[in-house]
Amino acid sequence: MAFGLSGFVQGKKTFRRSLSGNREAILKSSTIPKGYFAVYVGEDQKKRYVVPLSYLNEPAFQDLLSMAEEEFGYEHPMGGLTIPCREDIFIDITSQLN
Repeated sequence: MAFGLSGFVQGKKTFRRSLSGNREAILKSSTIPKGYFAVYVGEDQKKRYVVPLSYLNEPAFQDLLSMAEEEFGYEHPMGGLTIPCREDIFIDITSQLN
């Protein structure tokens, strides 16, 4: 007596593939390309920005890092580097660095 288990097994494989595809999409959206790092910027609502490592050599960006050190030390509330400035100021500074 066969209940069509081949269709069930086929559906299970398809379901597994779709789950792994979703997992890969999530990982790709949360990973950072080589040569970049993530910072969180904003006063109330923090927004994540991915910036090039070369910004670390720029005096204007180093000033932002000093502000972060004064405010948070090594305890950043978002789990990553948090820069305590308004988003528009951050965008102005980084656009000048490009």
